[in-house]
Amino acid sequence: MTSPDDVQVTSIEDDDGSVVLELSVAQDDYGSVIGRGGRTAAALRTVIKAVGGRSRRRVFVDIVDA
Repeated sequence: MTSPDDVQVTSIEDDDGSVVLELSVAQDDYGSVIGRGGRTAAALRTVIKAVGGRSRRRVFVDIVDA
């Protein structure tokens, strides 16, 4: 990651109690966060959903353009 200071996470809670985490990174880092074939993004979503399951909440991760 070339610009770790540009990483931002915004938490948005929906009416149904689920949480959406919006991950924003620098344009140059966007590809490395997604990963080859989306593997890194899928792994990140899996870990976040597992943690959310412990607290009985649905958690989603959206990777957005900066």
